[in-house]
Amino acid sequence: MTTYVYADKFFLSSGVENEGYLEIKDGCFGAYTKKAPQDAQIINYKGSYIAPGLVDTHIHGYAGCDFMDNDVESIHKISESLLSTGVTSFLATTLTADHELLGKVAQTIGQTMGTEKGAKIQGIYFEGPYFTEEHKGAQNPLYLSDPNIDEFNHWQKLSGNNIVKIALAPERKTAPEFVREVTKQGVVVSLGHSSASYEQAKHVVEQGASVFVHTYNGMSGFTHREPGMAGAALTLNNVYRELICDGHHVHPKACQVLMDDAGRDHVALITDCMRAGGMPDGNYMLGEFPVTVANGTARLEAGNLAGSILKLKDSIKNVVNWNIATPQEAIYMASYVPAVSCHLENKCGQIKAGMPADFIVLSPQIELQATYLDGVCRYIAK
Repeated sequence: MTTYVYADKFFLSSGVENEGYLEIKDGCFGAYTKKAPQDAQIINYKGSYIAPGLVDTHIHGYAGCDFMDNDVESIHKISESLLSTGVTSFLATTLTADHELLGKVAQTIGQTMGTEKGAKIQGIYFEGPYFTEEHKGAQNPLYLSDPNIDEFNHWQKLSGNNIVKIALAPERKTAPEFVREVTKQGVVVSLGHSSASYEQAKHVVEQGASVFVHTYNGMSGFTHREPGMAGAALTLNNVYRELICDGHHVHPKACQVLMDDAGRDHVALITDCMRAGGMPDGNYMLGEFPVTVANGTARLEAGNLAGSILKLKDSIKNVVNWNIATPQEAIYMASYVPAVSCHLENKCGQIKAGMPADFIVLSPQIELQATYLDGVCRYIAK
């Protein structure tokens, strides 16, 4: 079956096009054209924009559920609920936890992939357990350890080879050799929850690490005598930087500094959302820790931020409203950049002929109007 989507603007992989028609054939993108064939079936979005479905490569949960619940129905609920945030693909993200539980969670997520009821799981992101205690954030220090390749390979086998990304602290004793080994396997290594110096971070990047975890948060800061992890994220070449743009985790001007220094083609907007996303204010759990959600933030008892309740659709709207990115740049940072940072650009994150027709409809004010999966409308904003 072939249909054509008409809209005022299209954010295509080749660039932005004004007014035209996008072919959708058998659930995949076809050609973009200025004129549709005679008698073609048209889906009319006059006055709106068409953009690729958003890709969240760092998300722990949503709609009252968390991947650490180790529950298939929870995974399905997260997947389906994320369509209302504009997300069509994501990495199911874990927390530092007991070795056995992490194995069970990896296995459950891996076995659920391909059966999702909504947004597509493109892989698993292990956030930990190879962190340092000083910048542990909401990671449980009881389970922190040095990177262990045999342990990782065990989890990877249980997952069905679906762990595509793992985060660690560069100063951990075995980090360099671990990074060399897992990157040979095609796994992306991200750096965070770390007290590392600039030189320690740089050394591990030279071994193959290529992403910084929620930049600025959970890492040694920049000073004029020791640039630290933040300085490494700001200045190193050929790396990607996750960034939480909710206005709480990072000041808009600090977001702009990162985007200006690193380039908006190397900044991936992520949410780091926990189970309270899309839920009312109140008390929740993040892993084994109680969290209070109020005033747009999720915080531990000590007051520290504990993940976020950010929706990715709001992230793109925020950076546009803060005047630090154009709509094109904002959409790019929330779709293609996160995808390419995790080697997923041939599966998601762009409107390109032959790829699954996962896309969103936006108003000129960058408000989400609809979400499509495989060419089928799955969410309409009320």
